[in-house]
Amino acid sequence: MSRRGRFHPSQLFESLSRPLDQPLLLILLALLAYGTLLIESAAPELLGRQFMNIALSLLGMWVVAFISTRRLLALAPVFYCVGVALLIAVALFGTVSKGAQRWLDIGSFLRIQPSEIMKIAMPLILAWFFHKRENSIGWWTFLLAALLLVGPVYLIAKQPDLGTAILVCASGFFVIFFAGLSWKLIAPCALVGVAAIIAITTSGNQLCQPDVNWPGLKTYQKERICTLLDPGRDPLGKGFHTIQSTIAIGSGGFTGKGWKQGTQTHLAFLPERHTDFIFAVLSEELGLIGVLVLLGLYMALLARGFMIAARAPTFGAKLLASATTMVFFTYLFVNIGMVSGILPVVGVPLPFISYGGTAVVTLCLGVGILMGIARNKPER
Repeated sequence: MSRRGRFHPSQLFESLSRPLDQPLLLILLALLAYGTLLIESAAPELLGRQFMNIALSLLGMWVVAFISTRRLLALAPVFYCVGVALLIAVALFGTVSKGAQRWLDIGSFLRIQPSEIMKIAMPLILAWFFHKRENSIGWWTFLLAALLLVGPVYLIAKQPDLGTAILVCASGFFVIFFAGLSWKLIAPCALVGVAAIIAITTSGNQLCQPDVNWPGLKTYQKERICTLLDPGRDPLGKGFHTIQSTIAIGSGGFTGKGWKQGTQTHLAFLPERHTDFIFAVLSEELGLIGVLVLLGLYMALLARGFMIAARAPTFGAKLLASATTMVFFTYLFVNIGMVSGILPVVGVPLPFISYGGTAVVTLCLGVGILMGIARNKPER
């Protein structure tokens, strides 16, 4: 065969990736590779399945990247209505597992979690909503947007699934914020939140008594907050996760104990080490250097996301790109916060690093949305 007729795998990769945003793709691949390295240490028996998850996620990202942003926004009401209908179906006859009603069984072979759909549908519907009213945004616009946000978040929180509810709420709030929400409305809410945190912190012993109920929170949610304030109140029970993860993080030092050499990880002291608490595995085995490398990749991801948002051709695309980028930040902040003991444990994975199918697919679809926006040309 002639030199011209030879096929190289690199040519296929180049032909498939050329239309995509190259810097964003390289950052994503670096994060996924870093994640597989850590999963190989924490749970090597799951590595093959994770490769399948990554392959499916990259395929979904590639498909979404080739859907025009205008068409994606046009489909937003359909995605939103389907998502809300499925959440209502979960509330009425969803499958209960481990005390939570979060799933729908489709026949005997498929189980879906509709709340995951809202992570994508929520920023889409609100970006579409504000895009349609770009020249007539008033206080009533923000009120209607808040109603679109509150309903699904309430249904998800009632399942209960506080972690997903936080992420969906964040994805919607960021769209509303970037659409021009006044600081006059944000500041009072922030002050109330700070006051509540101070009150809980200073009166934790009294508020955490078994006979004290917290309005709007279930008992296990109250216990998570109380455990955050004092993990030692139940060191072998509810505080075990936080205590063991902070030990792992602190013991890593500057250079870490070495890949696959973490004692907290491999002596089974660290729970959920391949999913929610994989950051503790990283800190213990690769130390501060490994953490800085990971944070550098995340900072590059966020910077590229905001660069794409700044160059987006339409108002709706700018909102969608900005909110999607901030959702990545929310995943990162909440996960590292809960693993290091400064936030309650709410079951949020470390983006692109933790083992799992649903989360990786959802996050890669978000990257696909950013790539689609980056491909769009300014409308004439």
